[in-house]
Amino acid sequence: MSLNQRQQPLPTVAKHGLLMSSRASFSASQPQGIVYSFLFSRSGLLSVLALFLLLVVFVPLPGRRPMSALFYDDGPVSRWKDYTVARAAAFAARNDTLIVTSVSEPFLPMLNNWLISIARKKRQDQVLIFAEDYATLYEINRRWPGHAVLVQPAPDSNAAHDYGSRGFFNITSRRPRHLLDILELGYSVMYNDVDIVWVADPFRYLEGDHDVYFADDEVAVKPLNHSHDLPPPGANGKTYVCSCMIFLRPTRGAKKAMSSWIEEIQNQPWSDNKPTHDQPAFNSALNKTAGEVDLYLLPQAAFPSGGLYFRKGDWVERTRGLHAIVHNNYIVGLQNKIQRFKDYGLWLADNHTDESPLGQI
Repeated sequence: MSLNQRQQPLPTVAKHGLLMSSRASFSASQPQGIVYSFLFSRSGLLSVLALFLLLVVFVPLPGRRPMSALFYDDGPVSRWKDYTVARAAAFAARNDTLIVTSVSEPFLPMLNNWLISIARKKRQDQVLIFAEDYATLYEINRRWPGHAVLVQPAPDSNAAHDYGSRGFFNITSRRPRHLLDILELGYSVMYNDVDIVWVADPFRYLEGDHDVYFADDEVAVKPLNHSHDLPPPGANGKTYVCSCMIFLRPTRGAKKAMSSWIEEIQNQPWSDNKPTHDQPAFNSALNKTAGEVDLYLLPQAAFPSGGLYFRKGDWVERTRGLHAIVHNNYIVGLQNKIQRFKDYGLWLADNHTDESPLGQI
């Protein structure tokens, strides 16, 4: 029964002739008898059965969701399996802008931590999550309908894949395709890795109208007034830009950078002899398109790498009040990341789940 169906009113006693029945041995002056006669009539039994079914469908038993949730709460599973990026983006975008991440099921607690930090800046409504497995797609949309979408084919992501593994590459290599899809729909988009915490609203640092904004991954301290140009290559001839935090406007330049990133990933496949991930390809793409794309390096004080934030306490103190996000990189392993967030007071997912749109995971 859907929410739009209404229970028909119980028939009145007089209407159905219960008072006139030859089997009725009592009158209207005996209300208990009237009730007894009604309950044991055909109409009465049908009404009781209908009431019982309503209770089963709409009232949950302890520890069980009501059966009605299968039909109206988050829709049939097929609804989310067929959910498109275009529909999801139109639903979640605010001011033609989205905040996106990609996540697999083992990282749902980390996702919740990230979401709580965003909710504290009142931007959670414009979040769209690219689920990298069906379990994640269904779980997020059950709790928070419409905020997760899956781009097929879904990679196998039953395990918490560590940095540098084939599974990690299979997930992260899909990232530029997700972002290009959003840009082609005409939206600006901010991408965050799920192991990020917002300590301030990063949008206030998006100065100008550049195509691509990004943070570097350096541990060396830069001056507060450092250049916002693409950093020069290091001793190995490569730049060290992080693909963890990116903001893109729906411009021809941004689309070109994402297309180049996709090509570079295809040219740098993962292998047992040469493990890789998406970040070297991102750096190659930025270097190859730098003359055609308007690039902007975000301030290090606001977007520090984990190697800087978690290892140089004196620098953190000197720049306190300037930080926008904290990226929990330069450490491998989901539980290690969670523990480090806890050690630094940045793990919110245990005691502040009431602030998350997903609740407690």
